[in-house]
Amino acid sequence: MSTQPATIDVSAGCSPTSATGSISRRLVLLLAASTGLTVANLYYAQPLLQTIAHQFHTGSATAGLIVTFTQVGYATAQLFLVPVGDFVPRRVLVPAILALEVVALVLAGLSPNMTVLISVAGLVGLTSAAAQILVPFAAQLASPNERGRVVGIVTSGLLLGILLARTVAGIVADLSSWRVVYLGAAGITLILALVLYRNLPSEGHRPGVRYHDLLVSMAHLARTEPVLRRRAAYGALGFAAFSVFWTTAAFLLSRSPYHYSQTVIGLFGLVGAAGALCAIWAGRLSDSGLTRVGTGGFAAAILASFGLLELGGHSLAALIAGIVILDVGVQGLHVLNQSTIFTLGEATRSRINGIYITVYFLGGAAGSAASAWLYDMAGWSAVCTLGACIGVAALLLWLTEK
Repeated sequence: MSTQPATIDVSAGCSPTSATGSISRRLVLLLAASTGLTVANLYYAQPLLQTIAHQFHTGSATAGLIVTFTQVGYATAQLFLVPVGDFVPRRVLVPAILALEVVALVLAGLSPNMTVLISVAGLVGLTSAAAQILVPFAAQLASPNERGRVVGIVTSGLLLGILLARTVAGIVADLSSWRVVYLGAAGITLILALVLYRNLPSEGHRPGVRYHDLLVSMAHLARTEPVLRRRAAYGALGFAAFSVFWTTAAFLLSRSPYHYSQTVIGLFGLVGAAGALCAIWAGRLSDSGLTRVGTGGFAAAILASFGLLELGGHSLAALIAGIVILDVGVQGLHVLNQSTIFTLGEATRSRINGIYITVYFLGGAAGSAASAWLYDMAGWSAVCTLGACIGVAALLLWLTEK
């Protein structure tokens, strides 16, 4: 298997580099917007769970499976689909995956019952993985001294997609229905697929490899890269904490003492905008060699946030402060993780990112499932206790780092 990084042909689409040899700003912004629009499809359901549960006459635990299956599908794709980006040109691969996502979103919008919707959610998650093919592509195109900044900007676009997805979904559902949210997302995704096919830069010769050998090489990377394993563990804990809150937030906010509408619940996604801004700053921390210090600080923020979120069961100010601190901690940690793992090998970035995001989203799926069940069984305080325990685990992991 060749270990040489692929070369880039600048003759088609957006020019990948500027005159100075750095990745062009236009291409960085396109990649940031594309990851945001793609990953948004994972999060449209979160502010709608209470409405969907009511329509299909189910409880919060069952409705929470929509989020869980979406995350499991996304994690599965990281392991079996995203690594293909090391060998198949992204200009072809990404639009093809997005075309499949259009089908999945249409099926979600037309689902006749909860069983079908939960099943299709897995396919939506699977195809949303196109976003994680673009992130290592951005890292590959960037020069070493700007890689952290570029990854931070692209990740900020991804995070804004997550935040705006909740807001847009809440507003659209209030004005029409939750089904229109999915059908509208299908139209946006179709347009995005066409834009990326036209504008992604072509790549030179890609090394040929059998799919079986690809999977074997991933197992080898996971076994031989301790930094990757540690960063994946940080990521899983961070996203588990993130999912613990956001999976149950709609249930909290739609009931006493808040009784908010879907639109207002969706607007809470904007509260986490600090997380998106923090992503750029975290990328600069990485470029400055402060990764370890930043890791401890962001892990501590995750732990602290759940103390405020517990108070947020009855205090709006505490709830908002907790959301801001949680998103800063989770997203800052995520950027440091990705900036670190992308230094491990140029020719294997898609596979390395695939391993990382697989573990990351498995952590998120576990957090979603556990929090929805806990909310049903023991209420908001139990959910926040779970989140705090995850924060403690992240800090303990950091203390073992040499």
